[in-house]
Amino acid sequence: MSAIDRALAANRYFAETFELPPRMPNPELAAVLCMDARIDPIRTLGLHPGEGHIIRNAGGRLSDAIRSLAISQTILGTREVAIVHHTECGMMRYSDDEMRMMFRKATGAIADGIAFLPFHDLEQSVRDDLELYRQSTLLRQDIPVRGFIYDVETGRLTEVE
Repeated sequence: MSAIDRALAANRYFAETFELPPRMPNPELAAVLCMDARIDPIRTLGLHPGEGHIIRNAGGRLSDAIRSLAISQTILGTREVAIVHHTECGMMRYSDDEMRMMFRKATGAIADGIAFLPFHDLEQSVRDDLELYRQSTLLRQDIPVRGFIYDVETGRLTEVE
């Protein structure tokens, strides 16, 4: 059975026990996280349907999430932001040039103009994204924005100051 077929089977079970979320969600929190499959952001952050927006990308980088986060805040009303990077992140393993070479070898694609946004210092990557947030004119500057590191071995969040 393929991964998509397994997902569809799981969805059939989910639909049988599905409870309708609130008609007008009132999301308070927007969280920017890595797409790493080891992270379950709903459980990690203790959220229920309608309580938050989860924005995910490789590395949990803010620059990749600004458009979605701006919509979350300005149009949909989120009032707090959590930026979450994590231990053992794959984006810490390679440089932009190494990733470009991997794409060229795997697909023949030339990705010279793409910034893959790797990083080597986990805490600094969170600080960099917090600073990028503060510099953005699209994002609300009047709400709490905090940065965290998620430990994939313990499930704990640690705040980055």
